[in-house]
Amino acid sequence: MSITSFWSKVPQGPADPILGVTDAFKRDPSKSKINVGVGAYRDENGKPYVLDSVRKAEDIIHTQQFLSLASKLAYGADSKPLKENRVAVVQSISGTGALRIGMEFCSQFYPGNKTLYLPNPTWGAHPAIADKAGLEVKRYRYFKKETLGLDFDGMKEDLTTAPEGSIILLHACAQNPTGIDLTQAQWRELSDLVKSKRHLAFFDMAYQGFASGDVDRDAFALRYFVEQGHEIMLCQSFAKNLGLYGERAGTFSMVTASPEEKERVLSQLKRVIRPLYSSPPLHPAQLVATILGSPALYTEWLGEVKKMADRIIAMRARLYDILLELQTPGNWDHIKSQIGMFSFTGLTPEQVAALAEYAHIYMTTDGRISMAGLNEHNIRYFAESMSKAIKGDLAAVPQASM
Repeated sequence: MSITSFWSKVPQGPADPILGVTDAFKRDPSKSKINVGVGAYRDENGKPYVLDSVRKAEDIIHTQQFLSLASKLAYGADSKPLKENRVAVVQSISGTGALRIGMEFCSQFYPGNKTLYLPNPTWGAHPAIADKAGLEVKRYRYFKKETLGLDFDGMKEDLTTAPEGSIILLHACAQNPTGIDLTQAQWRELSDLVKSKRHLAFFDMAYQGFASGDVDRDAFALRYFVEQGHEIMLCQSFAKNLGLYGERAGTFSMVTASPEEKERVLSQLKRVIRPLYSSPPLHPAQLVATILGSPALYTEWLGEVKKMADRIIAMRARLYDILLELQTPGNWDHIKSQIGMFSFTGLTPEQVAALAEYAHIYMTTDGRISMAGLNEHNIRYFAESMSKAIKGDLAAVPQASM
């Protein structure tokens, strides 16, 4: 089944009033031409002056490779759209900035139903960003309280009944806040559903590699959708998997139908970015490009990402074992089956409040915990307190000695 390009009607954006001067200058064949429109330093020969120190820095960090390397990490080096020059990609202010770019672009140019369907629950900033971008927000079922697992049937039903051509936000891996992901078989089934309804798949990928420890495995959903011909959107963040929380490194990208369409889309993405932050910071892009572009550093990074993921997986198993050892009421299989940084424990708001009051353990009221906050020094105290809260006798928990 062929898919008509979502972006075939996107017009070429007008030239920037400043950059347009340079374009006109370049087109002028006159030998007497002079360009005094752009505020960039020139030397005595009218040539751009690049400091030697800057040249040396650029040689080391390869800033120009950032977008290419980031795209290959997400889509895969053998990605057909990448090879055919059909992926429009821009640097963003991490994942949050990427979401704003993509949602605002949809608000302006998406020809389908401008309603964004978010999983219930989802990351708290998603609806706020969509509102600022001018998109209507609706929810589709995702988390099933009765089983503390995925409500795949409810999810499929909601996306089937959604108006054709709706925008569907999907967490590529390590769903935030539940830690519950679709299986590969479920992703394949969902791809068919999305394609049959002509929905736009809008991926948020904040945890590639950080979820399972394998960057390729964590990118399965995204890459499978692309292989199946979906013109996906992707928000990519390096905050978690590279620990660049303060650097705000990320990309926003879109698969288009042709190189020509890609250029038109890029022209409009730049217009979206211009009044938001104009130009992204260089330093985070340099860091990412250096790591992804250096075979030695890239191998070292893959090892570190796996180490982080493995520690969190180990904490899940340890918490599960202690809860069973303490004969904690309930089924705790979900602690181990969930993936990524977060876990929906199933604790009630009352139990969460009791943990804060009596055990000085703090989490969001919905019972979501960050597994990264647990370690061998505090996990038994945490598990004992959690077990006591569930049994209703938390006040008997002794204070932690750490």
